[in-house]
Amino acid sequence: MQRLRLKADGRIVELRDGREFPLAPARTSVAPATATAAPATTTAAPATTTAAPATTTVALEMATSPMVRDLRRRARLTQQEFAARLGVPVETIRNWEQGKRMPRGPARALLAVIAHAPETVFAALARP
Repeated sequence: MQRLRLKADGRIVELRDGREFPLAPARTSVAPATATAAPATTTAAPATTTAAPATTTVALEMATSPMVRDLRRRARLTQQEFAARLGVPVETIRNWEQGKRMPRGPARALLAVIAHAPETVFAALARP
């Protein structure tokens, strides 16, 4: 499984063995179209394969950020109220909405359920 991290300056790096390795920029995939030499095409193919998951991850992060914000707004809750109902720090909600972090595992599943039945989820979470 490939682990990627979005850096503050917008770069995407791959995490391997506790170290960061920069991924090829997205414009690298354009270079093979202008180059006709066979070695350039074979050299660029791995970069395109490596960049595809990064693009998918970034697209998923960008799709998740508005989703969290939209769920919260549909419930007519502030960030503080939404965080309190979910039982997470308000910083977590802010990070999700700003795209700095992406909900993972149980949080993503909970948000998916909230998208379908918010009142039921909030009622269940409010019980002691």
